[in-house]
Amino acid sequence: MNIKFNLLSSSLGILVLCCLVSCSDDFLQKDPVIGQVEENFYQSESDAIAAVNAAYAALQFELTPAGHFRWFWGDIMSDDSSKGGEGDNDQFLLKQLEEFQGPTNTEYLQAEWEADYEGIYRANIVLERVPPIDMNANLKARILAEARFIRAYFHYNLTTLFGNVPLVDRVLSPEEYGISQSNADELLDFVESDLLLAIDDLSLRSAYGSEDIGRITKGAARGLLAKTYAYRNKWQEAKGILDDLIASNEYMLESDFGFIFTEAGENCAESIFEIQYMNASGGNWGRNNANEGTFSNVFQRARGQFEGFGFNIPSQDLVDEFFDAAGNEDPRLAFTVFRVGDMMGDRGIFTKDATGNQPHDYYTKKTFNRKDEEAPFGDTAPNGGSNDRVIRYADMLLLFAEAAYHTGDESAAIDAVNQVRARVGLGDLPGLSGNSLLDRIYKERRVELAMEGHRFIDLVRTGRAADVLGPMGYQEGIHNFLPIPDLEINKSNGVYQQNPGY
Repeated sequence: MNIKFNLLSSSLGILVLCCLVSCSDDFLQKDPVIGQVEENFYQSESDAIAAVNAAYAALQFELTPAGHFRWFWGDIMSDDSSKGGEGDNDQFLLKQLEEFQGPTNTEYLQAEWEADYEGIYRANIVLERVPPIDMNANLKARILAEARFIRAYFHYNLTTLFGNVPLVDRVLSPEEYGISQSNADELLDFVESDLLLAIDDLSLRSAYGSEDIGRITKGAARGLLAKTYAYRNKWQEAKGILDDLIASNEYMLESDFGFIFTEAGENCAESIFEIQYMNASGGNWGRNNANEGTFSNVFQRARGQFEGFGFNIPSQDLVDEFFDAAGNEDPRLAFTVFRVGDMMGDRGIFTKDATGNQPHDYYTKKTFNRKDEEAPFGDTAPNGGSNDRVIRYADMLLLFAEAAYHTGDESAAIDAVNQVRARVGLGDLPGLSGNSLLDRIYKERRVELAMEGHRFIDLVRTGRAADVLGPMGYQEGIHNFLPIPDLEINKSNGVYQQNPGY
């Protein structure tokens, strides 16, 4: 895959830093590091680069120590997919979460919590240790802005998933462990503040050369800020920041929708923020503290001759959404879902017999990797090379359509949706307004972004989760958020309060 801003060439520095910030059982408590090693580390420009690269590495964590993927929460806990696997008992706790019956002590919840706070900790290290370094002022400002984005990103994840969580704006001393939870408004105010500060000092994507592909940009910060505003129904602010993003002319829709999800399509013209992975990192099945390969490829590929585990199975309801009342198929379906009879890359034709007689009629396609793209050495399974497309331009156009609608500009909303539809050869929307237009914007978001981890948060933030997910067990006021992990409540000596209903 594409080179990633010298992340590998800085691996020695990252290894040293990871030793300095090594993880303990308490992910809000970090013992202060003392001695000559630390004193010698945060001294030079190369040290600053290695420090922020270590913060970037936290974005890649997927097994820490258990699986926690955006598609767990975004797809499986929505109406877009089901758990899959080799039956209900294959990752049964995930099945319970899917049906909103999960206990509060699952390893998945604990892993998400730990990984997010590890990322926050690493970002705080950068923000505290890099400012005194004598180095290029512009580079220093950019590095600090990248760390602010990373800190904001993980706080955004925690707040939208768990609700009230601790806000950690500094490296905590041991006696500060167990700080109280902040409410969601305080947390999202902090996210907005970090992102607004970051935007000023981040570079535009066009300012980077090939050696910096994948770095956080001004557009990435604007995109995450727009998502934060939308989550809070701050539509005027969302429209303003999206106006800036669109007017930057840094991004455009790829003419070929399917190209986006190929190896060649990584970091393409439509990409605003991707978590970078590579296929030859030597990652393992344990705690992937320094693993740069993704597990998503193998976990979501079909079983049998396709050598996957068959999780995250697209639902019939999702597939049906790609057909209009006359039975015409949306072209995006063919690039989103494998159906029986489809050729699965260079791995063969999808038949149920070829999957080991698994019962599933569909498999996700956007994270599929070809056999010839696998790691050239070692265990190929944990070394998938597919980037995680977290924010892309179509997402922003459709979010702009929502913001324009809510601020009274229906014509701008329709134009944004039509741009996304035109890319796949679909005609303009018929004359729509009011709730009919808003429902159509929601539909376009679902089919455009299907299986990319957005659906559950979209349903919650728009107030539709109870209607759509109620048959799955969702209850408004309870399942808007995941439960706080029991282990974290216990470690806090009761300072943390469990979310209502758990």
